[in-house]
Amino acid sequence: MNEPRIIKKYPNRRLYDTEESRYVTINDVQQLVRGGTDIQVLDSQTGEDITRSILIQIITEQETGGDPLFSTETLTHFIRFYDEAVHDAFSGYLDQSMRFFAEQQQRFTRQMRDVVSGKDVWDVAEVTRRNLKFWQDMQGEFLKAAGFPVPGDKSDPARKDPKDKPRDPD
Repeated sequence: MNEPRIIKKYPNRRLYDTEESRYVTINDVQQLVRGGTDIQVLDSQTGEDITRSILIQIITEQETGGDPLFSTETLTHFIRFYDEAVHDAFSGYLDQSMRFFAEQQQRFTRQMRDVVSGKDVWDVAEVTRRNLKFWQDMQGEFLKAAGFPVPGDKSDPARKDPKDKPRDPD
């Protein structure tokens, strides 16, 4: 696992990215996290790890604008589940759920990358062929039910081989 990127928080509330040697905003930190960079935020005076509080600040800012992820009811449940008896079970459940979701996202991204790169072109072609056959069959059934001749249908009298016609008794 890679070392986390160190961000220092100064008493003036400014954040300093030690890797890029520049001041950053909370939005910059959010973009780092979204981009998959592991971060660690340290108080510049005490060296205390304050990463959780910065991440909570990011979530709080996201929740105040636009369409929030957490409803009032969900936040109320979070607070109620902070009871010590439920805390560990709830925390474990949330952690496992987020891990599972992240794994599914990674799997989907990998599969899409494989499709685009041509590794799974056959699979896509096969799915397309099956879908086309399904729609053709469905269309054929619709035409039959409506009383119309179905192109390619062997039972269609217009498609019978002329050799199969009954012979004239003469």
